[in-house]
Amino acid sequence: MGTVEKSQRVIVAAVDDSAASDWAVRWAADEAVRHGARLTLAHVVSPITFSTPDRRISDRVMRWQTRRGHRALAHALEIATDQIGSTPDVPIECEIGYGAIIPTLSTLVPDAWMIAVGSPPRMSWGGRRLGSVSAGLCRHAPCSVAVVHGDIPKESLERPVVVGIDGSQASTYAIGVAFEEASRRRVPLIAVHVWSDVGVFPALGMKWETRRDAGEKALGEFLAPWLEHHPDVVVTRRLFCDLPAHWLLMEARRAGLVVVGSRGRGGFESLTLGSVATAVATASDAPVIVARPPR
Repeated sequence: MGTVEKSQRVIVAAVDDSAASDWAVRWAADEAVRHGARLTLAHVVSPITFSTPDRRISDRVMRWQTRRGHRALAHALEIATDQIGSTPDVPIECEIGYGAIIPTLSTLVPDAWMIAVGSPPRMSWGGRRLGSVSAGLCRHAPCSVAVVHGDIPKESLERPVVVGIDGSQASTYAIGVAFEEASRRRVPLIAVHVWSDVGVFPALGMKWETRRDAGEKALGEFLAPWLEHHPDVVVTRRLFCDLPAHWLLMEARRAGLVVVGSRGRGGFESLTLGSVATAVATASDAPVIVARPPR
């Protein structure tokens, strides 16, 4: 987060005509005020493909989709303007693109620093599922993605920021994001470090107590540079043996924001979203930033 200058930051809100889109717009507007960033409201018209000998029908459908997109953007602009109020240094822009939703949203605003997307609380026999657009952006966007599951109550702005730390390169960037978010929100930071990704300690006859000191030392080393940069942030350390998604979600219950790296220490280079990030972005009621340095 600290690698991108404030004047260069652009926060994008993914817009459609759903209630989830409204959640993302409000959250992104608040975030733009918090960072003094530009806010871009972005809508993608994904052409409906069907076979017809009459080109006029397909043209008519495209015009209808475009009008619908402009109405969605106009509605989002009203929400964002109301949310931002009279803040002078937060310009708002609207963009509309045409094509497949995920790649178009990912490239519509080339200098995007973060994309906010609403994810509806769809329930199934397996519980909540991450929406297709939010899941696709988390995997393929060239920058950080914020997943917003609902309107944010005012009291949650006073709740701490939670960050997952595993020592990977992705989590190092996430730590910087989390520290700055905590500093700008003027709230504490809860740093969660889990020694192992899976519950292997009992199976291997290992005792967690013998590894705890090493875990505490590692967590201190991960935090040290950021504590120096953000001495105003009060940090609480949480150290656990295994099951990182479980413990992050436990801490997320009282958080105003959760920050995770896009890929953990166990991920293959070809993976763009780790299992812990997926689990947390899916199940956390608090907004989740899947942190990824802008390309």
